[in-house]
Amino acid sequence: MRPRRWLPLLFTAACGAPLPPETVGEPGPAPPASVEVERSPRRAPPVMTRRLDLVETLHGHRVADPYRWLEEGEAPAVAEWTRAQQALAREALDSFPGRAELRARMEALLRIGSVTRPSVRRPPKGPLRYFHSRREGTQDQPVLYVRDGVGGADRALVDPNQLAADGSVALDFAVPSHDGSLLAYGTSESGSEDSTLRVRDVETGKDLRDVIPRTRYASIAWLPDGKRFYYTRFPTRGSVPREEEGYHRKVYLHVLGQDPSTDPLVFGRELPMTDFPSCALSPDGRWLILRVHQGWSKSELYVADTTRQPLRPARLTTGLEHVYDTVARDDALYVRTNEGASRYQVHRVDYTAPTRDRWATLVPEHATDVLGSIEVVGGQLLATYLSAGVSRLERFDARSGKSLGAVELPGVGTSDGFDGLPDGDEAFFDFESFAQPTVVRRLELRSGAQSTWSAVESPLAPDALEVTRGEARSRDGTAVPWQMVRRRDLRHARGDAPTLLYGYGGFNVNLEPRFSRTLVAALERGLVYVQANLRGGGELGEAWHQAGVREKKQAVFDDFIAVAEQLIATGVTRPARLAIHGRSNGGLLTSAALTQRPELFQAAVVGVPLTDMVRYHRFLIARLWIPEYGDPERAEDLAWLLAYSPYHRVREGTAYPATLVMTAEGDSRVDPMHARKLTAVLQHATSSDRPILLRTEEKAGHGAGKPTRKVADEYADIYGFVLWQLGVLPGPPPAP
Repeated sequence: MRPRRWLPLLFTAACGAPLPPETVGEPGPAPPASVEVERSPRRAPPVMTRRLDLVETLHGHRVADPYRWLEEGEAPAVAEWTRAQQALAREALDSFPGRAELRARMEALLRIGSVTRPSVRRPPKGPLRYFHSRREGTQDQPVLYVRDGVGGADRALVDPNQLAADGSVALDFAVPSHDGSLLAYGTSESGSEDSTLRVRDVETGKDLRDVIPRTRYASIAWLPDGKRFYYTRFPTRGSVPREEEGYHRKVYLHVLGQDPSTDPLVFGRELPMTDFPSCALSPDGRWLILRVHQGWSKSELYVADTTRQPLRPARLTTGLEHVYDTVARDDALYVRTNEGASRYQVHRVDYTAPTRDRWATLVPEHATDVLGSIEVVGGQLLATYLSAGVSRLERFDARSGKSLGAVELPGVGTSDGFDGLPDGDEAFFDFESFAQPTVVRRLELRSGAQSTWSAVESPLAPDALEVTRGEARSRDGTAVPWQMVRRRDLRHARGDAPTLLYGYGGFNVNLEPRFSRTLVAALERGLVYVQANLRGGGELGEAWHQAGVREKKQAVFDDFIAVAEQLIATGVTRPARLAIHGRSNGGLLTSAALTQRPELFQAAVVGVPLTDMVRYHRFLIARLWIPEYGDPERAEDLAWLLAYSPYHRVREGTAYPATLVMTAEGDSRVDPMHARKLTAVLQHATSSDRPILLRTEEKAGHGAGKPTRKVADEYADIYGFVLWQLGVLPGPPPAP
């Protein structure tokens, strides 16, 4: 193994000795922040990594796995190796010019806080109650507030910042009872997302004695009496094999004051362990709706009449490869689905005749726009559409489906939909954009009048950023949409814009224009940001999603590479000024791109990634993703997985981009072993002097619930690394 300036040389004590074996093309002055700087660390402590001579034959394929020992996260040797890699990463990331200034700017931007739209409840007496969250100033975590009446004062109801001095406890979910007197909520520690459910008295602010562990991603449905709720939980530790603890989710009924361990199982006993049920109730409590996710492309619906005991859930859909989302009201069930409608449509279902052949189409599929979400408030169906990559809102009569017109948004951007009482006369919706932090608007349903409920002050002038759109042609000719964001006052010389390309491309997830406080700090310094809408996502409907799953996954990587090639061909940037970033499934995307086309990129940030697609299904909750990726235990699936699996695509002697691989000790979704193994194989194989760094975060998980200070630290490293490698000093931005 040949030594390199930044690569490991020594660390053998625990691991053993190694085995041999941006306007496009428009000229103008370069931004003052853009200067050439040294792109490699001046000095890097060595970390030598043991390689195993391990080759297996799987379905006729000889598969090498020299770093399998790095899968054992709790092994002392792996812990020591991880500490050494962290020291290497920290020395490099802490040493580049301007990091302190960049982080300080990010922290200041994060202090502008955040707001959410309210959930509304009607007490037996007095004004309506509004439950909403807000984060302000230096708070690490958002605080849940309750407001009595539209003009009432907010009072803190659940403040996670008081639960841990280091801000590591997060509020995962909060569901008020029908009359707003009680709140079921869940908290978890250190990014684990392993929630514990508690019930709080809204008047006193005190918790009841009910404590229910293992309620990760809990679905909660209160009965109208406020004494019982249906909920989901996972099995207690030790009751199933350890590797199955993230599965076997089922629906239970809890009566306040009773021991949760005696809660009766309501639904899910016979389901496969990877099925993922959730529950909802009609407001009168009569109809229990059970939705079972089977991956991201298929779900099934059941309905049960709670006045008849024992419960006998009736299946409404059977063996259909479609998604069904529901809104339960007393008079009908509203179903949003892509069955026969790739861009989704809405059906109205009579509970007394719910069979699939009796469903009435209420809002048919739109010709171009994708129906993203629905809510039914005060006899109106409120719909959120994605139109050419941005949100639009429309109202319909909930019985006839007649359009009642558009709901005007504050600008061009993103809304996540509506909230309101089923029989209310008001609804609330949110909005944000690349330049506008979240604003929550109140809509009067009768008049259509709007007012601002809450908002976050923007640090940017309304015209500070310029957003442009374009399309690239993928390898098979498919048009791939993208959006570009940059400072309006900057013009780069042709091919000279320091550019960051971001993507995801999976699980029907949409990438939309959203406000990022940390990205603003990088944009201020001259970075050009490009967001690509790749196949596998849901931006163009279910057909777009299906075009990037399983054996078609390579199309996602082709799309991403096509956008990069277009940015270069049209003179936006060049490889030496182009970086890529993605997280989770997007981490798989970026690691695939850098292993398939390393010459296209100067740098890559690979966040909480999947990289070993041969063994991914063996760790944590990854069997839930087999419908998206495929099953490596099947010969046909293994062939396509192995063809792109980043860990297995790395070739010795290749000049790989500077790479920052990021993971967290408490990640309960994607096992950190993926990050470790990719780092090791890249460090061994690369012929480039550009750094390969592994950043492992303590007391953090996949990303949810992270304290503000940790967010500032993380993104100072991400954008600092990118700006550093693209030759931009990440110090104070120039005056306009």
